[in-house]
Amino acid sequence: MLHEDRLLPTDPATRAIARRLYAGVQGLPIVSPHGHTDPRWFAENHVFPDPAQLFVTTDHYVFRMLYSQGVPLEDVGVRGIDGAASEVDPRQVWRRLAEHYRAFAGTPTRLWLDYSFETLFGLTERLSPDNADHHYDVIAESLQRPEFRPRAMFERFNIEAIATTDGALDDLRWHERIAASGWPGRVIPTYRPDAVVDPGFPGFRDNLAALAELSGEDAASWSGYLAAHRKRRAFFKAHGATASDHGHPSAATADLSTAAAQALFARVIAPNPCEEDRELFRAQMLTEMAAMSLDDGLVMQIHAGSFRNHNPLVARRFGRDMGADIPTQIEYVRALKPLLDRFGNEKALTIIVFTLDESTYSRELAPLAGHYPALRLGAPWWFLDSVDGMRRYRQLTTETAGFYNTVGFNDDTRAFCSIPARHDVARRADCAFLAELIAAHQIDETEGWELARALAYGLAKAAYRL
Repeated sequence: MLHEDRLLPTDPATRAIARRLYAGVQGLPIVSPHGHTDPRWFAENHVFPDPAQLFVTTDHYVFRMLYSQGVPLEDVGVRGIDGAASEVDPRQVWRRLAEHYRAFAGTPTRLWLDYSFETLFGLTERLSPDNADHHYDVIAESLQRPEFRPRAMFERFNIEAIATTDGALDDLRWHERIAASGWPGRVIPTYRPDAVVDPGFPGFRDNLAALAELSGEDAASWSGYLAAHRKRRAFFKAHGATASDHGHPSAATADLSTAAAQALFARVIAPNPCEEDRELFRAQMLTEMAAMSLDDGLVMQIHAGSFRNHNPLVARRFGRDMGADIPTQIEYVRALKPLLDRFGNEKALTIIVFTLDESTYSRELAPLAGHYPALRLGAPWWFLDSVDGMRRYRQLTTETAGFYNTVGFNDDTRAFCSIPARHDVARRADCAFLAELIAAHQIDETEGWELARALAYGLAKAAYRL
């Protein structure tokens, strides 16, 4: 299934250049600075239970496509929070994937799955209803072997460091167990405070009470609330964290006076705050988090512009983050200005901005990152994490921001086996883009080699302080 020249340019001369570049980065270690893998996997190092759990039930890229084809989430083993029964036979879940595998044609998910099937399990025939049981049996048997346990695959994938994404109220017990085990794999947390920053988050007021208990601070007062965040950030940093992450509906920021911020905080912790106050509070907290990052050195990530949990039926029955996040139109120039007015010129601060709105790349984000020392462009994210999405990203940002105001690649995944596949796609896509620049004599091949290595490895390692 995997052609050795996949994703490389079709022009023979340009393809030859891309081949040489790719050969120089293919084997570089993987730096995975932002993802959603479960640290418990590496703490316990248990076998993965079955192929369906590994590839279908825990990967919303996969089951959202199946759902779009009319397959109920219960039928692919996704458990509802309402107590509804779900398919418990993993072989039946796998057969449903095979029945609908054609729906993935042309998608990045298909590239990732085919790569995993072939490179990990030696399966070179495309998944179909006719061979579904054979594929299942091969994968299931392999998963029982020691070399397919989480830590062994971590090492096989040549992962140098991987960051998980953890809520501000997380006790980080699994990270502590990893550290205590003596295993040398580097798995670090990331501070994600949405549940105690967004007044629209379910259980926000209860979450503030939990924040107060964990931190020993009065999180019902503005000063105590900020102090609680500082303590939790320090706790995460002590466990290896190098970054925070903020998933806000918009990129709005604000820089209120202390008195105005205190009054706003009092309004949002009261019952039923209005949406204008919720948005203003989220905006103020992005600026507060930037101030904390300048103090404690955590890199700040902003993942804005996703309409999360768009499908109320799915959210009600299965909870958050079940494949129903949808991109929205978003604005950055005015939205980020209060934050950048205060911190944009700080060389010691790194703010990495992601978008789901490609129209902002050349109009807003590349010009901003091409000017402000504190600002960097994040990799193509979610729906843009594709071959064409990566190509468009480079085309729209390079002429204004260059390469060194971007941060390389991150895989942003819960699907463990897709990590090397995603990095391989990114490395091929970047080598193809660089080869075109070399063929057009915009850069020479020596510089292309340096850039290919930076995009595959060096920029992410540096930007995330790994």
